[in-house]
Amino acid sequence: MKIFIVFLLVSASAGYYLWKVEKVHIGVIEKWDAQLHFEKKALQLAKENRELRAQVSDLTYKMNELDSKNKFFASQASGKSRSIASVPQMKADDLVNYEVYKWSPEKLLAIGEKELHFKNYEKSAQFYNELIDRFSKDKIVSDRVLFGAGVAAFETGKRYDWAEKHLSKLVSNYPKSEFYRGAKLWLALSQYQQGEHQKFLTTVEEFRLKYRNTDEWKLLSRYYEDIIYKVKK
Repeated sequence: MKIFIVFLLVSASAGYYLWKVEKVHIGVIEKWDAQLHFEKKALQLAKENRELRAQVSDLTYKMNELDSKNKFFASQASGKSRSIASVPQMKADDLVNYEVYKWSPEKLLAIGEKELHFKNYEKSAQFYNELIDRFSKDKIVSDRVLFGAGVAAFETGKRYDWAEKHLSKLVSNYPKSEFYRGAKLWLALSQYQQGEHQKFLTTVEEFRLKYRNTDEWKLLSRYYEDIIYKVKK
């Protein structure tokens, strides 16, 4: 009888323990599901936020363009317009036209980032370049901005000098930047595209010694070996 009672007690304890374990297990799974749901929601909201910022930047650009034109036509209609020579003229190849629109640093950056996002590299490169040249001392010109400017300029397929200028500044001023290694990669490629083989070799040699086991080196090594072959030849 005693053995039977002990058996019942042990069975009850084991059952209770298993019930608790199952309950905890279910609770953990529910928490994981909730966390995953929130993470997905956060990513979706971040994407929507980026898209809204791009739309705002685009609308801001168009509003400034219309405002500038309205002011110009209003000054002519009032009879107090300046002489034609004193009125800033629109330049077809200048997508910024700073003298006409008088962009703030924030607007230049917003449009540069938006156009880079949509792969409109020429427009992006021009807005970035205007920002960096005109407001070089402004705190808004960070390592992230220099990196974006360098990539946009390179991707135009012709602004390699701009890319080299911006990326060289990043490498010199921000040696601990999270964009440093990427900047080295794009800087070397910009030098290569301009035929600056000695600069390219110097940049890549340093890269090779420090980051030989990286994906960036795998990309650069093809160009590196090609130029070494030509130099030896």
